[in-house]
Amino acid sequence: MAYDEVLADRIRERLEPEGVTAKKMFGGITFLLQGNALANLYEEGLMVRVGPEGMEEALGRPGARQFVFRGKEQNGWVVLAEETLDDEVLDDWLKWAMEVTAELPPK
Repeated sequence: MAYDEVLADRIRERLEPEGVTAKKMFGGITFLLQGNALANLYEEGLMVRVGPEGMEEALGRPGARQFVFRGKEQNGWVVLAEETLDDEVLDDWLKWAMEVTAELPPK
């Protein structure tokens, strides 16, 4: 699993106090809130849940691109370029992902 361990630690520091768990899956490390994925860190970057309604805004931000899985665009998910994720930007994306994921029923 080739993902940035330093970035994984930065994410854990921010999310674990909020009740988020981390699990190795999908070729990286997935962060779960009440059983729902809110982010996944893998070799291509950090994938975050923004919800279908947030796609236009998310894609207008620097370093964000649509998440594509097996050739199909995944609505509600974007992949972020790691070099854009200073502390303030990372906090903003994770807060957004937490808010969207908190609206989902627990699994």
